[in-house]
Order: sequence, then C-alpha cells, then structure tokens
Amino acid sequence: MESVRRCPSRDDTERAGEEFAALLRPGDVVVLTGPLGAGKTTFVKGLARGLGVVERVVSPTFTMVREYETPARDDLRRLHHADVYRTSGRGEILDLDLHEWREDAAVVVVEWGEMAEDLFGEVSFVVTIHPDRDSEARDLTVEGPAALDRSVDLERWEAS
Repeated sequence: MESVRRCPSRDDTERAGEEFAALLRPGDVVVLTGPLGAGKTTFVKGLARGLGVVERVVSPTFTMVREYETPARDDLRRLHHADVYRTSGRGEILDLDLHEWREDAAVVVVEWGEMAEDLFGEVSFVVTIHPDRDSEARDLTVEGPAALDRSVDLERWEAS
C-alpha cells in the first residue's frame, strides 16, 4: 500500500509529521528519503511534537544521532533521530549501531536511510518527500509493511 499526502507549505509538512506520530508504535523504524532540502527534518520536528517532545528538534547531520524523551505516550518513551547523510559508507553506518536502537519503548527515524535500509532490521515505514520545483509544496509518499497493517489510520492521515 502507498499513501500520498500533499503539503503546500513547510508548516503543512510539519503538521503532517505531527499527525503521522499517531501512527507510530514502539519498535517502529521510519526511513526518510528525498533530496537535500526536501523537508525531512521539518517532518521530524512535527513528528517529535506529536510524540510530546518538548526539546528543540534539530538536524543530527553533524552529530549523526539525537535522542529525545517522548512523554506524550506511556508505551513510547524515546525518539531516536539519525541522519546518515555525512557517513562515509555502510561501515560507518554499522558503527552507529542503529539496529540496536530498535527497542520496545522507542521509535527510530533515519534521514537518508535508503543508503543502508537493510542494516536497520525491518523498516516499518518509508516516507519519501518529493519537493515541487516551482513552490515550497511537497508530496509525502508513505510505504512499507506498517502502511498495510495500519491502512485505515494512514488513509485518515492522507486525507487530513
């Protein structure tokens, strides 16, 4: 199953992330793809807000990984946010031990995760961001095994 949501602005992309958070379950791995500047971190900022993160969410481009507490839900305690854009290859991504972050009380979100998707264990969702060249609009395409399992909720998200 594939779901597409049109986001006319940056604020809409952030709102889409915030609403997407309701679809997530502990142990989920979300891979974000799209060109440089497409809005991946903007989406994660909204997603984090939807999970109750109160800290300022910034791109982990240089630190590679950031961890946030998610107090909004009892079943989900952490958001692990990674950006593997600046890695030198699969070996460096392996050194980050992303597969070990998959835990019962956390969600893992990886920007540029398509570079080594198979290293993360089973990926729940792949969110691809397609920016419009002539405006700040973008389309968010969601796929993955969890998209099928949670199709009713995803359809609601898509229609928002």
